[in-house]
Amino acid sequence: MTPRALDSSTFTVHPEVQEALASGRPIVALESTIISHGLPKPENIRVAGEVEDMVRSRGAAPATIAVLAGRVHIGLTSEQIEEIATRGDVSKASIRDLGIVCAQSGYAATTVAATSHLANRAGITIFATGGLGGVHRQARDSWDESADLIALSSIPMTVVCSGVKSILDVRATLERLETLNVGVIGYGSHQFPGFYLTDSGHTVDWRLDDPESVAQVISTRHNLGIVSGLVVANPLPPDQQLDPDLHDHVLREGLNLARDRGITGKAVTPFLLDHFHRSTHGASLIVNANIIVRNAELAARIAVASSTSWASRI
Repeated sequence: MTPRALDSSTFTVHPEVQEALASGRPIVALESTIISHGLPKPENIRVAGEVEDMVRSRGAAPATIAVLAGRVHIGLTSEQIEEIATRGDVSKASIRDLGIVCAQSGYAATTVAATSHLANRAGITIFATGGLGGVHRQARDSWDESADLIALSSIPMTVVCSGVKSILDVRATLERLETLNVGVIGYGSHQFPGFYLTDSGHTVDWRLDDPESVAQVISTRHNLGIVSGLVVANPLPPDQQLDPDLHDHVLREGLNLARDRGITGKAVTPFLLDHFHRSTHGASLIVNANIIVRNAELAARIAVASSTSWASRI
């Protein structure tokens, strides 16, 4: 992989990531919204460190992405992770927000869309997250659809996730992914995962069972000139999911609370995640942390397989 020239007035690349880019070592991009908005303190710092350690243990370099004092950082130090985790002025930035945040010397954690865009700019092609954004329930009235979907329609990023967050309209999201030409693979299953749940109740057409097969698909898509993203949906084992009955009860309760309090747009997801954490007495937090660590581990294995495949063709 050839590193791309980035504007040094806007981008800072962590030395570990820079070395990996220069040498062709595998890299996994990681979003920072999970750290700032997805997990409570101090669990967010612990999980962020565990995720990066997992990626390294599987032979890849972690590249957690965030905006600090107006500069895009591709890869963070432990001190910078703590800063993103603890500052009170860290915004949640999608692609449309990046120019404004950087121009105003602000601080921002990056969503799936923004992380995909910035990782692609740096020449990174594999990304691990918890769950995708998607089409919100009642979207026919609110038009509320995550920018993650549009971003993946034009960015050739492989995203390892546990489906879309279960607070969303999963069926509508899968339909939109199809319309936007975003590839969807079930890892080890034809059942599309539901974030906290192993099975969302919806199926996908394609299943792959090992990182090498995913790497072959990535390579073939590149050869065909396909510029949209690829979603690798990695379900939790059934014995690690949140209790389905508890999940459904807490979700209904949370959606009603969000409606009654007039919470809309990008504020809905962190509100509901917090509601799940409090209402399940921390059980959802354990599942959430497990999701991102498992996805980072799989993404690193895919990145290593892709790197090996790429090197064999040179």
